[in-house]
Amino acid sequence: MSDGRAARCMWMRGGTSKGGYFIKEDLPADRDAFLLRVMGSPDLRQIDGLGGADPLTSKVAVVSRSARPGIDVDYLFLQVSVDQALVSDKQNCGNILAGVGPFAIERGLVAATGDETRVAIFMENTGQVAVATVQTPGGVPTYAGDAAIDGVPGTHAPVPLEFRDTAGSSCGALLPTGHVVDTINGVAVTLIDNGMPCVVMAAADLGVTGYEDRDWLDNATEVKARIEAIRLIAGPLMNLGDVTAATVPKMMLVAPPRHGGAVTVRSYIPHRAHATIGVLGAVSVATACLLPGSPAAAVAVVGEGPQHTLSVEHPTGELSCVLETGADGAVISAALLRTARKLFDGVVFA
Repeated sequence: MSDGRAARCMWMRGGTSKGGYFIKEDLPADRDAFLLRVMGSPDLRQIDGLGGADPLTSKVAVVSRSARPGIDVDYLFLQVSVDQALVSDKQNCGNILAGVGPFAIERGLVAATGDETRVAIFMENTGQVAVATVQTPGGVPTYAGDAAIDGVPGTHAPVPLEFRDTAGSSCGALLPTGHVVDTINGVAVTLIDNGMPCVVMAAADLGVTGYEDRDWLDNATEVKARIEAIRLIAGPLMNLGDVTAATVPKMMLVAPPRHGGAVTVRSYIPHRAHATIGVLGAVSVATACLLPGSPAAAVAVVGEGPQHTLSVEHPTGELSCVLETGADGAVISAALLRTARKLFDGVVFA
């Protein structure tokens, strides 16, 4: 339906992010240039587009019917930079993922199966699979409900997400260096990828508490410079190559929990502090909490047993990850609760 200047689009909030959801075939051949125009990038205010002047509101989901056995739809996540002419497919987004199931049903790619519809989603960025359970009373998605997630006002219909086999999604292994702890520029770090490549380190080792708010973190230029220097070294070690212009790995500063959770996190994505924490970033950090000797394990409060519900505290609340471990202690599955809401459906112009 695209003539190169317009395309059918549904704008949705997924988790604590929002962006444009497109059917793959509706996008023009010059996809990236088109999406930069749609978002209004590069421009700090994105005044000439729909982007919200924040990486969390400058995102895109490209969805198509899947030909893979047992999979309903394929999902490609694209991060549209706010201040650069850059569209990146080098990471996944578990928040935007929350809207993929409802969107697929709305567009007729998946038929509703009753009051609840399970949608199997192949995540093209990382080659992994997630299953979203969408509320579909009367055969149509509903966005009204009693589920609440921190970082989003009000309550909405729950969208549980289950992830399996996410270890090494981008880096080839859960611990791409083979070590629980590496040292970069004198700082002990865990280089980990359980759905999102992350560098996990103690906030105290960066000279901060880990309880600072987002604005303080964004304005702490010396701290950000130290974090970026570590990130640039970590990229090649994590099999990601030169990450100078990449949006991964994400940088995670951890501290002891303050509000009854498992761990406190301050996340950089990677150059701006996150208002909350990304879904798959939270999974990677929670996994690091289960690795004895890691900076995360040193500050986390974790119980015993094969199933762990780990509340990851962030600047505006918490995100709970349910991790199941096997006999060898390795994480074999992760599940989280998200919500989504359709904001508008129509045609967007570039």
